[in-house]
Amino acid sequence: MKIAFVGKGGSGKTTLASLMVGHLVAQDRPVLAVDADINQHLAVALGASEAEAAALPTLGGQLHLVKDHLRGSNPRITSANAMIKTTPPGAGSRLVDVTGDNPVYAACVRHVGGARLAVTGPFSEDDLGVACYHSKVGAVELLLNHMVDGHDEYVVVDMTAGADSFASGLFTRFDMTFVVCEPTLRSVGVFRQYVDHAEGFGVRIAAIGNKVHDDDDLAFLRDQLGDALVAWVSRSAHVRAAERGDSRPIDLLEVGNRTVLDTLRRAVDATPKDWHRYQQQAVDFHLRNATSWGNDRTGEDLATQVDPDFTLGPAALAHSGLPPLPR
Repeated sequence: MKIAFVGKGGSGKTTLASLMVGHLVAQDRPVLAVDADINQHLAVALGASEAEAAALPTLGGQLHLVKDHLRGSNPRITSANAMIKTTPPGAGSRLVDVTGDNPVYAACVRHVGGARLAVTGPFSEDDLGVACYHSKVGAVELLLNHMVDGHDEYVVVDMTAGADSFASGLFTRFDMTFVVCEPTLRSVGVFRQYVDHAEGFGVRIAAIGNKVHDDDDLAFLRDQLGDALVAWVSRSAHVRAAERGDSRPIDLLEVGNRTVLDTLRRAVDATPKDWHRYQQQAVDFHLRNATSWGNDRTGEDLATQVDPDFTLGPAALAHSGLPPLPR
């Protein structure tokens, strides 16, 4: 299952994403963690030192490799340079899974805190005024467009704060999106904004309360969020330590808050897969991006990259990278 954690900056989404990763690892579930936030803090939250986090290879720095690998023998894609962040897979494309090995994972994925971790890379000083951060997270979108996650396998993505993920189709790439909400009007406002932007796209969204100190905090969240509130994290020395950069073993998390993580896992597990819809959403956003800017940038009609007979899923994974059948 693919899971996103979003929320207002400072709401604790990175901390909760890291706790979820740790919880799944402790249950021996295969996990791929992805830091797609403009502020790259997930590695440290998972237990890496600042120096170790800074030394991690990045997806953004290997975008050509990502494109070249995923392209495979797909005849609809003329070159890696013709791929944009929304290019969907088709017959001959190379697909990826959570546990396997491939050149992209070899170059960009490292083990941190017991999980595989990929990071987009920070928005650097060299990018100021000349680049958009979404050019970096485009590697994540491409990867998720080509990813088949199996039963009891999880991809946990720490997204950029607020509604920035709506600059592309990345927000549709998840089986469940958890919006982390503090008991404040601003934080709840971000949740409502996210729900409004996602309306009509079939995105499954739930709210998680965080930094809930007392009954008044909980009553506020219940009043503001209603049935969307699926769980809440109470005052936690473990979480406070994590927010200070002191990552501790997950088994030291308070029992009540550990139960919250299991509630989230069960909510995700109960979400049905719809591979046809997942593929169609990728195609829809690709056609939008092609018309808006992609065709002009590449000098090609990128609508021809769409394979109308292809659906992502386990059957496609079994034939990944094979030459497409002759018509």
